[in-house]
Amino acid sequence: MEMHAYDRDYLENAQKNLGNMMDYAVNTCEMDGDDFFGMFIVSGAAGEFGRGNPVFVVGMTGCELTKYAAEKAGLDFTEFPDELYLDKSPEYWCGWALAYYQWLRAKSFERIINAVSIQNLLRMYTTLHETDIQKFVEVMDEKINSFYTDTNLKRIRTHAGYSQSELAKEAGVSLRQIQLLEQRQRDINKAQAGSVMRLARALGCEIEDLLE
Repeated sequence: MEMHAYDRDYLENAQKNLGNMMDYAVNTCEMDGDDFFGMFIVSGAAGEFGRGNPVFVVGMTGCELTKYAAEKAGLDFTEFPDELYLDKSPEYWCGWALAYYQWLRAKSFERIINAVSIQNLLRMYTTLHETDIQKFVEVMDEKINSFYTDTNLKRIRTHAGYSQSELAKEAGVSLRQIQLLEQRQRDINKAQAGSVMRLARALGCEIEDLLE
């Protein structure tokens, strides 16, 4: 079961906007990449972008996204003219690739950046920027899975106070299926939608919260 916050038709534009945002924030506004992306998250813009709000995904340019996040943080970036570069920088690639990964895996930007900082992403540029984007996805999956050793299902189940057998009974999902999902022997992103929906309902969370 693959779930995306917005249609693939908007993905290319979303990638360009996030790439231009990072390029503009770092190379025009002279912000540290991690500091700015933290601002992007705290402003709420990252959450809206990640959820597919069209105002943020396609309705703003990269420069406008930067200024929106800065304004919410109490900073004034109006002195910097809007500028888009023809030569795409490592920062552009970072935002471009990050937008694709977030769309593909339906993880929040905050969760991704907690595991892999902007500086770490930039270090990947030399070896990955000319490869197929799926290679970037593979590297990111490995890094995030090693950072978050427990699956989302196990983490949320534990926080909710359920044992595996209790959740199985409550959700109407087999105990063995829950065990396989938590051990990553079965990919929850490809599980039957009905099973994941029942698990989410029993745990009081959104389906997206359980996806890996």
